[in-house]
This record gives sequence, C-alpha cells and structure tokens, in this order.
Amino acid sequence: MRNNIRTVVLQQDCNRFLEGDIQITGMSISFFPIRHFSRPLLFCIFLLFLSTLRLNAQNNAGLIESKPGKIFRGGASISNITPKIGTSINGNMKDITVKQIHDETYARCIVLDDGQTRLAILTVDLCMIYREQLDEAKKRAHAITGIPIENMMMSATHTHSGGTACSVFQSDPDKDYLRFLVERIADAVVRANNNLAPARIGWDVGDEPTLVFNRRWRMNPVEIKNPFGGIDQLSTNQVKDITDPGLPVISIQTPYGHPIALLANYSLHYVGGTGPGEVSADYFGMFAERMKQLLQSDSNKYPPFVAMLSNGTSGNINNVNNKGNRLSLPPYTRMQQVANIVAAEAFKAYQNIKYQDWISLSSVQKEITLGVRLPDKKEIERAKEIIANAKSPIMDSREEIYARETMLLKDYPKQVPLILQAFRLGDLAITAIPCEVFVEIGLEIKEKSPFKPTFTTSLANGYNGYLPTPEHHKLGGYETWRARSSYLEVDASNKVTETVFELLNKLKGMQP
Repeated sequence: MRNNIRTVVLQQDCNRFLEGDIQITGMSISFFPIRHFSRPLLFCIFLLFLSTLRLNAQNNAGLIESKPGKIFRGGASISNITPKIGTSINGNMKDITVKQIHDETYARCIVLDDGQTRLAILTVDLCMIYREQLDEAKKRAHAITGIPIENMMMSATHTHSGGTACSVFQSDPDKDYLRFLVERIADAVVRANNNLAPARIGWDVGDEPTLVFNRRWRMNPVEIKNPFGGIDQLSTNQVKDITDPGLPVISIQTPYGHPIALLANYSLHYVGGTGPGEVSADYFGMFAERMKQLLQSDSNKYPPFVAMLSNGTSGNINNVNNKGNRLSLPPYTRMQQVANIVAAEAFKAYQNIKYQDWISLSSVQKEITLGVRLPDKKEIERAKEIIANAKSPIMDSREEIYARETMLLKDYPKQVPLILQAFRLGDLAITAIPCEVFVEIGLEIKEKSPFKPTFTTSLANGYNGYLPTPEHHKLGGYETWRARSSYLEVDASNKVTETVFELLNKLKGMQP
C-alpha cells in the first residue's frame, strides 16, 4: 500500500482568513505520494502546495486586486478628547463650566491609500477649533506617518456641548486642553494609518428632509433692532426655506465585507438639549454609536469599526420647525431621535452601495486672504460706553455681549488667511471650508461641481466664523452680526466659492 498524506483544510470564516488564519475555505489536498521523496524535500513541497492553495483561494474570493499591482487600503481609529471637569464648554453667549460627562467626545479618523496617495479625513467633537492647533496636529501626524499635511482634512462637528477650543463670545480655551487636543488629534491620524489594511470602498447618497429647517426663513418682512443700534430686516429663525436634505455615505470594508469605517455628511447645525454643564458629542456622536449597532459591528474586534458624521453646510440650518408646535422633551431625547433618523437613512443608503476594489485618490488646497469687517471709531466709542455701564464683568445683555466683541475685534488684522481644500475619491469630491457655511453655498457647489456626488465639510482646517452670502448680509440677523463668530468681508462667500471651483476643476484635470 502506497504511503500518502491527506491534508484536509477545514472550512473557516473569511474574516478569520483575512486576519491571518492559514486555513482555507472549502479546499483540500489529498493522496500525495511521497515514497520517492526525502523528508526535507517533502516538507518544502508541502509548504508550496499550501501556498498555492491559499493563493487560489484569495483569487477566487476577490482579495487580489483585479487591476494588477494596485491595492487599495483603508484604516480608521478614534482618540478620546473629552475635556476635564471644571473647564469650559463652547457654544453659548456666556461661558459654561463642565460639571459632568454625559458621553465621551472623540477625534475620529479615516486614512485611505491607493498605493501612491494617502488621505486622512478627521472629525473632532468640538464646536470649532483654531487653525493653529490643527496645523500643529497635522505636523505631528506627518512626522510620524509621512502623510502630506495638505492631504489631511480636519473638521469640527459643531457640537455645542464639547470642550472649548476657540475663544468665542465669553468662552476661552484652557491652554492645557489645547495642547492635549493637538496630541490626541495627531494620535487619531497615526493610529488610523497604523490600521491600514486591504479594503474596498463605495458610496451612495441618502435623503432626509424632515429634520432640517432654515432658521432665517420668513413669510413676512420683520424689522428688529440689532445690538449695534441699527435696524435689521429679519430676526434669526425667520428668508427662503432652503435646506439641503442630502446625506452622502462613504463605506470602507475589508475585501470580505467586514466594516472598517463609514463617513456621512449632513447639513444640520446641531441639536442640543443637554443637561446643565454636561459634555456631549450631540447627535454626531450618537449617530456613530447607532451605526455600530446597525452594522452589528463587534466592539471587541481590533481594530474597531469607526463611524463618523461631518457637518455639511448648515450655517443657517437648525432642527427647529418654526411652522409647527415645539415640544418640550427631556434632555438628550430629541438628540437621540435625530441621530436615529439620520442613521436609519444612512443605513438605507448603505444597502445600495456598490463597492470598488480600487479607486485613485488626490487632493488640492489653496490659501486665500479675505478682508475683515473692523469696527470704526464711532462703534468703538459706543462699545466702550456700554461696557463701562455693565453691572458685572460678565456681559449679560445682547448689547453688552456684542460691545465686548467689538472691543476684541478692533485689534484684528485687516485681512486674514484661510485654507480651502478639495479631496477626490474616485468620482466623488469633498470640499472643505473653515466657516459655518450657509446652505445656499453648499447647494451651489454640489450643482456646479464636475464631480457627482460632491459635498462640503464646514468648520474644516480652522475657524473663520459664519459665511453668509452678500444677500444675507443685506438682510442682517444674528449670523451677520460682527463678532469673532462673524467677521469676514461681505463678499467673502463669492471669493470662497470661486476658489473652491478652481480646486475642483484642478482635481478634474488630475483624474486618471
């Protein structure tokens, strides 16, 4: 009877195979004669046989890229940025002190690699963050990963219950927290880069119109007194009811369909409704957790699945339906409702995604200079008088608060630089603007972009206040009132969109 070896390769889960398990799904080696071979030679042949079988299995499963020599990779990670109790919460006219942590806040990052270009896309659970801190974080991440600084897109989600990273109204950041943010944001990029693995990518666009309302919508002209002693034509929460219900969803998976990361974008300011002095990532963080549940991601798996939601062009969009009844709800109730509805629509879009084993990546950015609306001598004198008559160092009335802003803005430079950026992921484009961008601007970019789909991320790579259109500046209202939250020249939006289209056309010319 002939000597033989029979090796049965047991059927295993494809995900285990991807993680390095040497077993191969549904394949076997049988009846290999060995009587004419020495043991060392037999051992070499046996190893070669297993390698051949593994290669065949990979080819059959689609792990080997159909485009020779081109492997697409994706990686993701999170980094905790929760502020400590006793520090400042951003997003209000008066400062609020952190008393409790309702839910942790994070920097969330996705790194993509087409073999030649790597891109990092990061969101951070903050109301806004200075360009200086993001620049430092990018430099630190670049030094460790080698990802070019201009290939990193970092944006604040705009939660109004996160730590303070910008001096806006009467909230100022803690210097230790700013240093902490630089390190933790950079760490998120480094960790995501370390987690790079073979991947596939796809996207689709959902539609969720029931949650977005133009807060400057009005049916009839309204005249109100602004905090500078003048008259505006409208008040906040009352112009045209224009919104953007689009919900683009980008999914990154292993070649076998295990979720690595998901990035969505929605043009809704924030929701709010927290407990007093409580830190929360708002609906952005709740969306991320809900997507984990919907995708049945194993939280114990390493590296873990990362979901993230960037803020679209929501400068004049909120969740308050002024044409209907406003319900009084317990803290976090509406926030969770919004997160669940957005996640459900994202999951619906997710079901329709067609994946690609490889796409090309590219990025462009440009720094432009815009004028600042500085106060004149008369306005400064008026502000001095108002502050002198204030009853306490904490400004209480609207006039007092904006008088303080006037005195702080008087020392601003006449012009400021800001970064505009555009990423290309195959046929999809993402633009980035460091402002609270009005929805009309985002819709125009989507409509005229040479890429379909295209979406815009607000509050990216720094913070330069609101970006209304010149038409909105004529009407006035909160978003146009001069402060550190709104100080760019009246024609700023036209100059920004002109540059954004320049960048998108440049990307189009770079497309293979």
